[in-house]
Amino acid sequence: MIRTLTKLAAIAACVAASGFAQSAPTPAPAQPPAKAKAKSARHRLIQALDLSDAQKQQAKAIFQQARQDAAPLRQELKQNREAMSAAVKANDTTQIRQLSTQQGSVLGQLAASRNEAMAKFYATLTPEQRTKADKIQQRVHQRLAQRKNG
Repeated sequence: MIRTLTKLAAIAACVAASGFAQSAPTPAPAQPPAKAKAKSARHRLIQALDLSDAQKQQAKAIFQQARQDAAPLRQELKQNREAMSAAVKANDTTQIRQLSTQQGSVLGQLAASRNEAMAKFYATLTPEQRTKADKIQQRVHQRLAQRKNG
C-alpha cells in the first residue's frame, strides 16, 4: 500500500507541476537547464498519459486544492524550522527532540495530503492511462535505484 501511495505521489507531483506550468499564460523567464529538463519531463508525462482536456482540468483542480489545504502545514513547518534553528544554537536537546517529533508529524500529514490528492488524480485515469502511469513510475523507481546504488 505504501509503495502504491508513493508511486501515486510521484506521478501526481509530475502531473500537477505540468498542469501548473501549462496553465500559466505569461511567458516564463529563462530557466536554468535543470528546471528546463524537469519541465520537459512533465510535458512528456502528460503526453504519455494522453490526458483529455477535462482530465487536465480535474488534475489542476485536485492539486490546487491539495496545495491550499496543505498551506497551514507548510507554514507550521517553516515555524518549526525556525524554532529548531534557535534550539540548535541554544544546544537545547529537549527542545530539539520535541521539535523533531513535531516536524515528523507535520511531514507525515503533508505526505498524506499529497498521496490523497494523487489517489484522487489516479482515479480520474482510464485503465490504459493507469497502466502507462504504472510503467512510467516503475522506470522512475529503477532510475532512482540505479543512481542510489551508483
